[in-house]
Amino acid sequence: MTIDRKRQIIEAAAQSFSQFGYKATTMEQIAKLANVGKGTIYTFFKNKEDLLDEIISSLIVEIKESAKQAMDPHLPFSENVHRALYRILEFRQQHQLTAKLLQEVRSIGTSAVQEVLKKLDRAIIDFIREKIDIAIRKGEIRPCDSEITAFLMLKAYIALIVDWEKDHEPLSKEKIAELFELYFLKGLSN
Repeated sequence: MTIDRKRQIIEAAAQSFSQFGYKATTMEQIAKLANVGKGTIYTFFKNKEDLLDEIISSLIVEIKESAKQAMDPHLPFSENVHRALYRILEFRQQHQLTAKLLQEVRSIGTSAVQEVLKKLDRAIIDFIREKIDIAIRKGEIRPCDSEITAFLMLKAYIALIVDWEKDHEPLSKEKIAELFELYFLKGLSN
């Protein structure tokens, strides 16, 4: 029963954050959506920030799982890193909650939202870094600072998919993979 209530609260909060954003969501709204008393929320979560953190933590698990599913152990690192990054950013853009949170950070700059989005980016970078470390151990790519490389890969991907499209025709998935290979992997490949 307790787990069900907690789940109800998390789902209600995610729904409210997705619709109204973090800042515009109140604990009253969440309680009403979850069909629980406001006090019940506080038995599970200290505050709204704690609730958002819990939601982002489970979202990170979902994103990593989605990226893993996009990868194929029979393909080279270059293809897998592209598949994983593309899936991660697709997930981020299409998931209503992350889209709303990204929009809120751009328009209002809510610090609690900035913090959880940093946590999300950190998890994505760690995921990519692990894949880079494996590729280095296998001899697929030259030794490099895997954390910086993961950071640059993520930022380049965001730039090619999100920023480029602000003033240009969107790039195809194939073109992005080609550019990625040209700028990153040809320089790293043995």
